[in-house]
Amino acid sequence: MRRAKISIIGAGNVGATCAHWAAAKELGDIVLLDIPDREGVAKGKALDLACCGPIERFDSKIIGTSDYRDIAGSDVVVVTAGLPRKPGMSRDDLIQTNVGIVKSVCEQIREFAPDSIVIVVSNPLDAMVYTAWKVTGFPTNRIMGQAGALDVARFREFIAMELNVSVEDISALLLGGHGDDMVPLPRLTSVHGIPLTDLLPADKINALVERAKVGGGEIVKLMGTSAYYAPASGTIQMVEAIIKDKKRIIPSAAYCEDEFGVATGQKGKGYFVGVPALLGSKGVEKIVTFKMTAEEQKLMDESVSHVKDLVAVVNKLFPELA
Repeated sequence: MRRAKISIIGAGNVGATCAHWAAAKELGDIVLLDIPDREGVAKGKALDLACCGPIERFDSKIIGTSDYRDIAGSDVVVVTAGLPRKPGMSRDDLIQTNVGIVKSVCEQIREFAPDSIVIVVSNPLDAMVYTAWKVTGFPTNRIMGQAGALDVARFREFIAMELNVSVEDISALLLGGHGDDMVPLPRLTSVHGIPLTDLLPADKINALVERAKVGGGEIVKLMGTSAYYAPASGTIQMVEAIIKDKKRIIPSAAYCEDEFGVATGQKGKGYFVGVPALLGSKGVEKIVTFKMTAEEQKLMDESVSHVKDLVAVVNKLFPELA
């Protein structure tokens, strides 16, 4: 049986940690790729990780490279490439810089891994997933973004901390974008089947929701750089669901039209937004919908409007993608 192949573009903290989790779970062979100026970093981290195999008892071929020909035959390609927002940099500046990077990366994916499923982690996420879709020309089921898996994990952890219970007993759901745009759903959150609303007062729940929204910023304030353990873990949760055809429902930035009223009746004019997505060997195999309250729909509409604004900025800066 052929071993799965996972390529990770970007050997920074998130990319290297993705490689770590994928190797630890023995999901397949791994290619860690970075630009030529950082090829030594990619090779060094790959070699260092490979040397963990005899200790951690995983058997994966791990290589570092700057040559996109090495990603040929990939089942999944994870895109972490991009720059963090720097002081004095506007949102449009960040979009222009990272769209340029992701555009270049996706041109190479289109050429060397045309049958792969692509998971985008680069920020601003919704704009980068849209860019990957337009540049690769892949069907929408093979393009998705990671944010919801991370945000749900944070929400569950914060609930567990508050209640002093195991995270394994907490089930949670959220929709929409990342950060302030996310739409947590306390109504559909439970602890071993017990509704969260029966366990905590509204003010406590609202505080947990707000903490989940700014969870990434909290980490940046503490250590001066963006999180990477949990973002990588959320990404590899998605990779595992695809590689193993697990049919897991994981909140993901997936293409929607009629679903959740994103672009009702506008065939071919949908957007990638955070929704519960069933992930399997074909990528996003289904968007799982449900009836929302009027307030939840309002919040979702606001989140989608922000995604539309991001896409509009991309199309203004890079009209060839429109």
